Amino acid sequence: MPHPPVRHATRTGAPTRTGTGLVIGAGLLLAILSIRLFAPAEFGAALDDRTRDFVTLSISVVIESLPFVFLGILLSILVQLWLPEGLLLRRLPKSAPLRRMVLSLLGVLLPVCECGNVPLARGLIMRGLSPAESMTFLLAAPILNPVTIITTYQAFGWDDGILVSRILGGFVIANLIGWLFSRHPAQSELLTPRFQAACERDHAHPSTASRFTQSVQMFARESGAMLPALFVGSAVAGLIQVAVSRDLLTTLGSDPIWSVLALMVLAFVIAICSNVDAFFVLAFGSTFLPGAIVAFLVFGPMIDVKMLALMRTTFTTRTLVIVTAVVGLSSAALGLAVNYAV
Repeated sequence: MPHPPVRHATRTGAPTRTGTGLVIGAGLLLAILSIRLFAPAEFGAALDDRTRDFVTLSISVVIESLPFVFLGILLSILVQLWLPEGLLLRRLPKSAPLRRMVLSLLGVLLPVCECGNVPLARGLIMRGLSPAESMTFLLAAPILNPVTIITTYQAFGWDDGILVSRILGGFVIANLIGWLFSRHPAQSELLTPRFQAACERDHAHPSTASRFTQSVQMFARESGAMLPALFVGSAVAGLIQVAVSRDLLTTLGSDPIWSVLALMVLAFVIAICSNVDAFFVLAFGSTFLPGAIVAFLVFGPMIDVKMLALMRTTFTTRTLVIVTAVVGLSSAALGLAVNYAV
């Protein structure tokens, strides 16, 4: 298996789709700033109560989350383009379990959200990590990184053990997945044939642009992927708060089992970035039980609609079905345990 630099793996993607996402995200951001700065006082008074609540809730989530999104993108660029090659991987332990444990904590040094971790995980495989080891990093890093931990603390503090449960749950589940797949006798069968072909194309046409140019391109690409997801997530959060019956939310949120399942389904569908999901689910903190919040914060960064689409570029469908089932059952068990313990 070839061993190109990690940065080569980041060149795959869809430029047209990225450019569209960047334009949409920048347009929505300008629209929000314009409303915030220049809209007359009569603008809010002209809206009915439900519309005004929707706009207020959605914009508040965007404003709280946006700085952390950009921080995550900048740190991702720093790690992938400016750190010396091999600086991290040369220091990994030889013992397989200890190696996976260290990899699951690599997010502390590589604090990027799940979107940035997928190309990074592909690069780690090409540099010599097994698919099982790369999967351990991929699942753990969105949760066990300083940006996610800080935002979770800012949202919930130490209340109800949500922060501690998220950190421990992410660590245990990621290592459980890594251990399960490490027992597969043919690691290459976990990967798609197309992944190998994509690697060969990247190796044959390495980027000749300067690191500064690559940094600008990566910032545009990451912003194009992140901003639309953030705005959609914020809008859905506001919409659910306004449109869904408060009685229904209260009924689901107060049931130890249904509250966990409901927020796991929401996490899967909304596919919001792990760096900002704590602020998103904070709006449900007074309605849903703590275990449901934990299940949302653990399951969502590992498995959602967006992540499965990205992971399918590297891992086979059978592999992803197993990962989804194990992560889902483990997250549900964790959420139920927290609900009955708190």
